[in-house]
Amino acid sequence: MRRFWFAIALISTAALGSGCQPEVTACPAIAAAPVVSLTLTANYVPSVKAVHLKACQDGQCHEADLEMRPGSVSVPAPCTPQPAGACSSVASSDGTKYGYLQMGSLTASPIQAEVTGIAADGTPLRTRALDFTPTAAQPWGDQCPTIITASLLLDAAGLRQQ
Repeated sequence: MRRFWFAIALISTAALGSGCQPEVTACPAIAAAPVVSLTLTANYVPSVKAVHLKACQDGQCHEADLEMRPGSVSVPAPCTPQPAGACSSVASSDGTKYGYLQMGSLTASPIQAEVTGIAADGTPLRTRALDFTPTAAQPWGDQCPTIITASLLLDAAGLRQQ
């Protein structure tokens, strides 16, 4: 009988001990690109022929004419019964356009951004400037690295952080 209670005590102690161990979570092996992204709204796209972005952070400035690509949204596709109810989505054009400015590195420090360009009729776009702070997030928890993103949105009303 003593051995029985000893075994119960040993198992209980082992179970309690394992409950006090820190939870181990694997962090994804991906990183955010060190870029400032710029999106043109769908209603502003027809007004713009070319876009130039200049961004300065921590005393370093980068600028380029942006290669604007068509934007899209994910549209859920029907789920299939096999395997195990797999679901997917497809990309659908949303009328926006986006481009990226390579920064080399990106920190949580403020960025001074300036957008210029050429309107669809060949005249210069009005210069738009914005001082903003990139967004820092830990989408996979405190134990994983912080992801820093810098996203801007441009429309007829002006330039703002996305």
